[in-house]
Amino acid sequence: MIVGFRFSVAGIGAVLIVSAGLLAQSVAPRPAVPREPITAIIDMFKTHPLVALGEGSHGNEQGHRFRLSLIRDPRFVATVNDIVVESGTARYQDVMDRFVAGENVPNDLLQRAWQDTTQPTAIWDLPIYEEFFRTVREVNASLPRERRLRVLLGDPAMNWDNIGSLADLNKFAGSRDVHAADVIRREVLAKNRRALLIYGDDHFGKKTRGLTGDERPANVVGELEKSGTRVFVIHTETRLDLKTVQPDVATWPKPSFATLQGTHLGAAIFEPNPRLRDRATEELFDAVLYLGSPSEITMAQIAPSRCKDNGYVVMRLRRLALLPGPPPQAPPGTLGPLDRFKQECGLR
Repeated sequence: MIVGFRFSVAGIGAVLIVSAGLLAQSVAPRPAVPREPITAIIDMFKTHPLVALGEGSHGNEQGHRFRLSLIRDPRFVATVNDIVVESGTARYQDVMDRFVAGENVPNDLLQRAWQDTTQPTAIWDLPIYEEFFRTVREVNASLPRERRLRVLLGDPAMNWDNIGSLADLNKFAGSRDVHAADVIRREVLAKNRRALLIYGDDHFGKKTRGLTGDERPANVVGELEKSGTRVFVIHTETRLDLKTVQPDVATWPKPSFATLQGTHLGAAIFEPNPRLRDRATEELFDAVLYLGSPSEITMAQIAPSRCKDNGYVVMRLRRLALLPGPPPQAPPGTLGPLDRFKQECGLR
């Protein structure tokens, strides 16, 4: 997701490219082996208090459907206490707590939890994110109080009424990862609970370019591991066809889970985020979630009712106006966040 709001021509999400040189240098890499993903993820909680599940490209529907299947599994709710999400602001934590516990919460108040994050774009307004919160509520309705899932909103609390410039916004946006790590330490680890973390994959990469030894990147996982917390990190691949790295991936069930250490997939290179470049995938992530080839990945679209809601549109346009347009080197016709939203909503 956007960090510091530098516009990326490559778009949001992670890409893996194959490095023949790195593969040649690896010591006998072996094929990655697929596993049933829900069982594999639940198994990881036996040795890790935190499992970080990257989204892949924000808004992809296959990843969303998998996450719903995961939290609906009885083994998940018997194992995990909390779900920490990027798609909500801590300012409305009490609202979300009441909602997932089954209380009646006005919809216009509830939606502020995902509309008023530090992200000016409409990414969290895609229907899949609201559906996720409502699914947690449905799951909790069948559970005893002591086993109900809690959703922790990981984005810093911020009042948009006080934001008048990009500089104002970046004071909060720049602290997103540190804030999330603090929430996890306070609400999960200090209480001896287990949590599933759901963020964009860039927030979870374990090493950055040029780092050696015990140094860690300034992202959510890096902040947590600095203090000795072990996090099992799963990269969700949505942009590379993994069979170009390992041909038998074409026969894998969808979805599948595979550990990366010592494998052909693990020896691939992560792109394009400059903070994560020149690192083998196995250095950044512990496992990969395979959802299918890129041609099979579909993206959620903003609901037409949003674009017909004048108050909502005015709010989004005002916030998007704070962001820069495409960089000078962008290909002709590249749209910035503001113009992209106008196009998606059919606005002039």
